[in-house]
Amino acid sequence: MTASPQPALLPVLLAGALILLVVHTLGRFIYTPLLPWLVEDGLLTLRQGSEIASWNYLGYLLGALLAIRWHRLSQIRRCLPWGLLLHAVTTLLQTQASDPDALAALRLLNGLSNGLVFVQTPALILEWLARHNRAGASGLVYLGVGAGLLLSSAMVSASAGWLHGAARWWPAALLSLPLAWWGWRQLAQLDTPEHPPQAGHIAPSGRLLDRRSITLFLSYAGAGMGYILPMTFLPMLARLQLPPGSFLVGGSWLLVALATLGAPWLWNRLGGRLGDKRALQINYLVQLAGVLAALLLPGASGILLCALLVGSTFLGTVLLTQRLGRSLQPHQGPRISAALIALYSVAQLAAPWLTSQWLGHGGSLHSAFWLGAGALLWGFAWMFAVAERPAETPPPR
Repeated sequence: MTASPQPALLPVLLAGALILLVVHTLGRFIYTPLLPWLVEDGLLTLRQGSEIASWNYLGYLLGALLAIRWHRLSQIRRCLPWGLLLHAVTTLLQTQASDPDALAALRLLNGLSNGLVFVQTPALILEWLARHNRAGASGLVYLGVGAGLLLSSAMVSASAGWLHGAARWWPAALLSLPLAWWGWRQLAQLDTPEHPPQAGHIAPSGRLLDRRSITLFLSYAGAGMGYILPMTFLPMLARLQLPPGSFLVGGSWLLVALATLGAPWLWNRLGGRLGDKRALQINYLVQLAGVLAALLLPGASGILLCALLVGSTFLGTVLLTQRLGRSLQPHQGPRISAALIALYSVAQLAAPWLTSQWLGHGGSLHSAFWLGAGALLWGFAWMFAVAERPAETPPPR
């Protein structure tokens, strides 16, 4: 039986990277460099900004939960274009949202589209790569997030002087449309069977949590809570701590973006050489050092190290955990991917909410970073109990 012609590897990875760039950076993380400007414009207060971030993370959780429900490949192919359309519509409407409540509702829906697409796109590509014995390349899809962080930083900086309030969303809205359309056109061509043959001899199970996977879930919860504080509030922390003329007041997010740019390639390679579990342990330690730097080092040096260390690790946590999870339960790859992201988003939702409560009771944004440090220490500790990759499934190369 002759196999259908398949798209080349590069266009598939590029399409996935552009879709993640659209939903995860132009949709989600662009809010981080925008937040200080929205506060300065009088559109939001710092506490409202934190609460709106929580609504976005709640939407992300709902999107990931929908991805658990719609985990079959045929369902993914039907849902992805609708998720991208929802992203485009809500991003356009944000350009008109001058009321904090309206913006919160739109960020909720935008987060839902992000959660659904962020789970389904890499899962669809990973299943296609695994079918062609190229699963080791799966982490390269996340290069789009690194490139998107750099792009979002540049867009916010370039438009800061001539856009105001809700209009600051226009650059992201206009760029999202063509990128999402082209990316989906490429992925729509993938011919992935509903039940691809699996390597190894692991007995199929319908359980997401078993003795092999539960420790990975516990560890990943710490990762979600640990990274989200600097990734949401680092530019705001720089503005509060540093003098107005400091480069880091406007440039901390640019440094995060630059550090993130090559991170998927680095951690993809380290996972292939050391094994995903050992690479994850190193990843947690480096990320923890970044959060501790913001807590323990004064002013600019702490902000600088936090930007570089957290920026260079958080995508590695995602891609290594997703790949390790699939190796533990290869018979239900998209479903375990969705469940891991759902748990990750619960932790992300909790951290800004707790920060909001802490600020409301007179706490400082700086001291709230101790929550992130404790969460990353929790994640690192649980990694020691995570099962090794099954012997019959070789590490990706």
